[in-house]
Amino acid sequence: MKRTHLPLNALRVFDAAARHLSFTRAADELAVTPAAVGQQIRALEDVLGVVLFRRTSKGLELTEEASAGLQTLRSGFLNFEEAVQTMQAGQSSHVYTIAVPREFFAAWLAPRLATFRAVNPQVRFAIVDGEQTDFADANLDLAIRWTEGPGELEGTSLGEAEQVVVGSGDWIGWPGDPAPAGGAGNTGEDAPAITVSDAGQAIAAALAGLGKARVPLLLAREMQAAGRIQDLGVAEPSRRGYWLIAPAPQWRQKKVRALVAALVGDA
Repeated sequence: MKRTHLPLNALRVFDAAARHLSFTRAADELAVTPAAVGQQIRALEDVLGVVLFRRTSKGLELTEEASAGLQTLRSGFLNFEEAVQTMQAGQSSHVYTIAVPREFFAAWLAPRLATFRAVNPQVRFAIVDGEQTDFADANLDLAIRWTEGPGELEGTSLGEAEQVVVGSGDWIGWPGDPAPAGGAGNTGEDAPAITVSDAGQAIAAALAGLGKARVPLLLAREMQAAGRIQDLGVAEPSRRGYWLIAPAPQWRQKKVRALVAALVGDA
C-alpha cells in the first residue's frame, strides 16, 4: 500500500472507536454523527480486507486483526503529533534571521531590535547583509529592502516613500536611484561622478565631498539624528520606499508577526 493512499481519516476514526468501543462516543469526540463513524469503519474494512469490530451482547468488541494493529497505529499517531509539534517549534523559535542593508541596519534597525529584545530577552538575531539575499538560500525570516513594494511577497512599508538630496556638486549614482542626473541612461557630462552599490555608500560618498546623492529620507533622517548628516534637502516623493517583506509562510508565523508589529509601530 502506497503511503499517499493511506486512509488517514478512516484510521483516525478507527482509533477513536477502538478507544471508546462505541461509535456514538467516537462520534462525539470527532464532532461527527455515529452514522459517519460507521461509514468510515466500513470503508476502512473494505480497504484492509478485514473485519475490525464485532457486535456482541456486551457491546462492541475489537477483532484479533484490529487488536494486532492498534498499538502500532497509535504509535504512528503519536509520531504525527510529535512531528507537528516539531514543525510548530520551528515557527515559535526565538531566532530571527533578517536580511537588511548594512547602513540601514546600523542607523534604523539595530536600535529597534535592541528595544524589542529588552522586552523579549530570549530572542536572538542573525543579520544578513544585502537587499537581494534569497529567502530560501539564507533561510530568512524577514528582509528589509528599498523597493517599489512587496511584489509577490507579503510586506509592510516602513514610513513614507520619500527621497532627499544629501551633499552638493556632481551626482552620485546608486541602484536605488537609477537616473541620478534626472534622465535615464545618463552618459557623458550627465553621467554620475561616482557610482556606488547602496544608499549607505551614496551618503558616505556625499559626506566625503564626492558629490550629491538622492537617498531615502528615512535613512537620512536617522543619520541626521545620530549627528552624521548636518543638513537635508527638501523631501520629494519616490516610487520606492523601505519595505519589510517575507514570503507568506514566514509572514504568518507568530514570532514574525510580533516583530513586525514592534517595528511598524516605531516606523
